[in-house]
Amino acid sequence: MEKLTICCPCLFGLESVLSGEIRRMGGEEVQVTDGKVTFQGDFSMVIKANIQLRTAERVLIQLGSFPARTFTELFDGTAALPFEDFIGSLDAFPVKGWSLNSQLHSVPDCQSIVKKAVVKRLGSVYHKTWFEETGPVHQIQFSIHKDMAALMLDTSGQGLHKRGYRANSTLAPIKETLAAGIIDLAHVRRDTLVIDPFCGSGTLLIESALHALRIAPGMRRHFAAERWGLVPEARWNAAREEAHAGIARDARFRGIGGDLDPEAVALTLDNARKAGVASRLRVSQADITDFKLPEGPAAVICNPPYG
Repeated sequence: MEKLTICCPCLFGLESVLSGEIRRMGGEEVQVTDGKVTFQGDFSMVIKANIQLRTAERVLIQLGSFPARTFTELFDGTAALPFEDFIGSLDAFPVKGWSLNSQLHSVPDCQSIVKKAVVKRLGSVYHKTWFEETGPVHQIQFSIHKDMAALMLDTSGQGLHKRGYRANSTLAPIKETLAAGIIDLAHVRRDTLVIDPFCGSGTLLIESALHALRIAPGMRRHFAAERWGLVPEARWNAAREEAHAGIARDARFRGIGGDLDPEAVALTLDNARKAGVASRLRVSQADITDFKLPEGPAAVICNPPYG
């Protein structure tokens, strides 16, 4: 498959971290804007991005962008895009999106127009007027910002912050992608000692361990585009094997966690086991008033409770 325009939204403030990840991963023509990073790559890069990126919220394929000041412009611009390159005659293609500072401000109306335009495009290719949509889901996303529309396909499915290790959490947990960004900015390395005296459900400690050990955050989960059938399953398996081979098992990273709530301690240990990093962490019930720094270098990274 030829080069694609790949768009990865991220939390505001993490654009520089995400763009660095993408460059190290081999992304080309990297462009950074508020809340997202766009780059060029083939479908192998889509696979790699889903499995390896720590601070991206999703991996989207951008099909095109165009001015959309009227519903006619939105319809015609959408209908001109090559949805048939990705969506089969039986596949599902729901539509969602947003509009900001644009003349087309009604999101439900825009959803309806985009859906009709995609149906027209696919209908002309597959010679159908009605689609069952019983096949794999190809989530279409649109954004309209200052009268410029962009149409994208979501390859991730569930957000990339869903690593798979945190089915349960404590009150107001920090998002995994935000934790990963903080850890990158804190320069956690292979031999860093990380201490979190308010460990909660263990997100900061676990993300620190994944970062230090070079464990790809998406290695143990699946993605929407795997079901599209565009590339052989072996390509996805090979990317996971490559990520597995890259784990730094000789890293000397250690994590120390504490929390006043014994249930939080148990939850951290359970989540760490699910993430495969429990052997690198030492977690115990502890009061912050008793906290003392150990001798030697260490990084204290925490998300203090409200109040």
